[in-house]
Amino acid sequence: MSGARRGRGYPAELRERAVRMVFEHQGDYRSQWVAIGEIAEKLGVHRETLRGWVRRAEVDQGRRTGVTTDERDRVRDLEREVKELRRANEILKAAASFFGAELDRQSTK
Repeated sequence: MSGARRGRGYPAELRERAVRMVFEHQGDYRSQWVAIGEIAEKLGVHRETLRGWVRRAEVDQGRRTGVTTDERDRVRDLEREVKELRRANEILKAAASFFGAELDRQSTK
């Protein structure tokens, strides 16, 4: 997993281990939610944090519908690029306008 937001404060190894434990041991509990709660408590992770990790892993592995981490990262990168290109375009428009006005002034002299 890449990205600054995912798993803030938790090492990737802990996230991966916790998710793996849920997948491997969820059959030992009444429900996946109970497994998440028990495993989260054992590892010192908030249950909602672990639930989010599990849901993200399910999407990434195709077990659940949704946008994968790779797709989400790609969209974020493309949005950033579009923002940068729009900014550059505005700068170029302003420069073209400035230089066009300057050429008009010089040609009227």
